[in-house]
Amino acid sequence: MGKLRDIPTNVITGFLGAGKSTVVMNLLAQKPADERWAVLVNEFGEVGIDGKLIAGSASGSGGVYVREVAGGCMCCAAGIPMQMAMRMLLSRAKPSRLLIEPTGLGHPMEVLEMLQSAYYRDILDLRSTVTLVDARKISDTRYASHETFNQQIDIADVIVASKADLYGDTETRALRNHLDARGWSGNLVTSANGSLPLDTLSPTSTRGVLAQAQDREHEHDSQPLTELQTPMAEPPLTFPPEGYLRLENRDPTFSSAGWLFRPDFVFRYSAITSLLGTMHAERIKAVVRTDRGDFGYNAASDVLTEVPLTDLDDSRIEVIVREHFDAAAFENALLAAVCTKT
Repeated sequence: MGKLRDIPTNVITGFLGAGKSTVVMNLLAQKPADERWAVLVNEFGEVGIDGKLIAGSASGSGGVYVREVAGGCMCCAAGIPMQMAMRMLLSRAKPSRLLIEPTGLGHPMEVLEMLQSAYYRDILDLRSTVTLVDARKISDTRYASHETFNQQIDIADVIVASKADLYGDTETRALRNHLDARGWSGNLVTSANGSLPLDTLSPTSTRGVLAQAQDREHEHDSQPLTELQTPMAEPPLTFPPEGYLRLENRDPTFSSAGWLFRPDFVFRYSAITSLLGTMHAERIKAVVRTDRGDFGYNAASDVLTEVPLTDLDDSRIEVIVREHFDAAAFENALLAAVCTKT
């Protein structure tokens, strides 16, 4: 790692649909012009969309470097893959700050433990661990009793009641009561439209260390990446003759299906926005080349948001669901929305 030392590092976590990527993009918009920031993104799905959204939103600001670890919990993906991705990112970016966004279905405690390992002790300066919680989910026992949902709370230095523009005091009080019941007594703040003050990231983390004493149900057979293991560049993506790939992932509760389309696939804007806007799922994300330009899409709680992007080199769509999902039928609808193959 050369002379890299004491890089301020924040883990920004939260369950599916909590708004992590939107908050990260808003933080990047506040980045001092003379600083270089690195973002390491992990996704449950296999196609890697969050990194494209974040990189696309920051494309005009300069000094932002993004790398992804796709395909499930970062600490599982990551014994070796996470460490390789992070070393490549740090070596390339030589950042003033590192932001790490684990998958909403992952176990952030193990990520924190890795960041506090002997190898990274002098390289990284672990600052506030920020957990986003959509307070509306507290009334849904599928969330409030989920082990990962609550681990994300337990390791947080700061909890952000995200999407506060979409609910009121009743939901915020329910979140506060849930935190009290778990014995959590840190800093609770609210965020509307993904906003978060930059100084939220500054304090040194303390609860991440305390969380190590909790139960360890999610064990991994990982090994440290030694100095002799040199990170290798990723091979270029190869498409089959039909021009697209479908990749799927599953855990005991959720499943995902994702599609990657060659750059020459261009979608009808009206068709793709209608398809994504009417699809019911836990999570929908996409970066799409359309006949009106490049766009990123993000859907949670049946609300679809759109952001303009630039210079997409392919199109990617991913759906995460709890129940059965007819991926073949959705794929046919996607293909019907293609207007040209340039």
